[in-house]
Amino acid sequence: MQNLRANALVATLAVAVLGSAVAVTTNATRSTDYGFYDPIVDVHTMIEHLYVEEPTDNEIQLGAINGMLENLNDPYTTFIPADLERDFDKDMRGEYVGIGAEVILRDGWLTIASPMDDSPAWKAGVMADDKVVKIDGESTWGYTINDSIDKLLGEPNTNVTITVERNGVEQDITITRDHIKVQAVKGFMRSDGGEGPWRYIIDDSTNIAYIRLTQFIPGCAQELKEAIETATANAGGELEGLILDLRYNPGGLLNEAVEIADLFLEDGVIVTTKGRAHEDRSESASKNGTLPHFPMITLINGNSASASEILSGALADHGRSIIIGARSFGKGSVQTVRPLESGAGTLKMTEQYYYLPSGRLLHRRDDSTVWGVDPTPGYYLSMTDQERINMLNARRENEILHKVEGPELTNRDEILEALDDVQLTAGVNVLNNRLATGEFAPVGIESNQPDDAAFEELVALRLQEERILRQLERINRRVTAIESVVNSDEDPLDLWDDDRQVAGGQLIVKDADGNLVTTLEITGPNLERWLIDADVKILDNDDIEGGLNGEGEQ
Repeated sequence: MQNLRANALVATLAVAVLGSAVAVTTNATRSTDYGFYDPIVDVHTMIEHLYVEEPTDNEIQLGAINGMLENLNDPYTTFIPADLERDFDKDMRGEYVGIGAEVILRDGWLTIASPMDDSPAWKAGVMADDKVVKIDGESTWGYTINDSIDKLLGEPNTNVTITVERNGVEQDITITRDHIKVQAVKGFMRSDGGEGPWRYIIDDSTNIAYIRLTQFIPGCAQELKEAIETATANAGGELEGLILDLRYNPGGLLNEAVEIADLFLEDGVIVTTKGRAHEDRSESASKNGTLPHFPMITLINGNSASASEILSGALADHGRSIIIGARSFGKGSVQTVRPLESGAGTLKMTEQYYYLPSGRLLHRRDDSTVWGVDPTPGYYLSMTDQERINMLNARRENEILHKVEGPELTNRDEILEALDDVQLTAGVNVLNNRLATGEFAPVGIESNQPDDAAFEELVALRLQEERILRQLERINRRVTAIESVVNSDEDPLDLWDDDRQVAGGQLIVKDADGNLVTTLEITGPNLERWLIDADVKILDNDDIEGGLNGEGEQ
């Protein structure tokens, strides 16, 4: 589902400095760096004058920049060319000019998943499940979602006419584009049978509220505060408990995460940033403006990243909230957005890491054994693939803004059954038990240990490894089959005869001067598979120092 491009918020915690270039080197440093660029200039000059076809400078320049960034092995450090800066800025700010509708592709046609609250599309009469067959008279068949979005976006106060098919009848709807702000705060379903505002009180009998935060965009802290105020009013002036859902929230802006944490914490460190080019800096909570201390549960999963991890981690470390779900994603790096002095684009670059109040590094590296935020001990609760599918399908159905009123669910059991969400159901049960007994306990959650979160990651990695090995085995079978019909006296990928049993033997590594580097025991039959892709080649026996006997025996 696409929220007209703006809902795909960059999964990052960015400190935006758009509009001003930042000098990061002194003149002295620059002068010593010139030698670094000499081979790059040489290669570009040769390509420009000698390459068989005329090169495109822009593409070569972009390739050089991306090559430098790829070498950092950091997927969050990226270059945004000048022609894509506007789209990047829309994603970061969660604002754009368009019709205000979430769209999907269904059977090859652009389809309205849901109009947005009080949007131009909603006001013009666009409904969920409308098939958009034309945009300004041009068929949408074969369009990608981005193709369609490009035609629906535009300037404020300009019109776009869409032709929708509804119940087998086509009709034209003219919509006046306007500024659209993505709604980051949602309840569990809409009121008035699906055509009203969000409902937040999920259990009328105990005044427990549910609020979902989808991303950290400008103003979301204020939106969340207003949602809590609405829920409190609906609860008769006193909220007895809150479930804050951060699942599938990819992150966003640091200041919004800190401001939200400050709503629930009276004091203490919220998050600390550290980086080699920056002084360590901590953000702390203040008592002013802190919300009442009602019992609280936060839901997270493996798709809760960056700002979601800062918020849930701070609440957990200070004992303000019980955390239910699975270990979070582990995206704890800070990207600063810096425009290039040349005006050629913008660099979004990792400059710092985030640390929780406990000192735990959020970021997951390849060698990390601990990362992200864990559920509170005893509250680890994963979901099967089918349970996730059921939950997401139910969520989509319940957040669609309908024109036709549907049934109104009136009690907790009806609501939880409709939402089909085992983690949310557990949260409601835990909060009700807390209100009844005065103590938190993982009621209804199967007994678990703190390392179960890491075990889930291990199981996932082993499954991924198994799939890769199965694919490799299929490739090997194809290689064997093709080899049987190809006449070849030499197989460069066959390092030794297949009937040789190398397991239990040794692998001797020497340096270029013939000195012994290390001796490795061969513990399994797969050594040849890994050496095929290594920087090695077969030597003739005469080329091997010492031959096959004596000091050089192999």
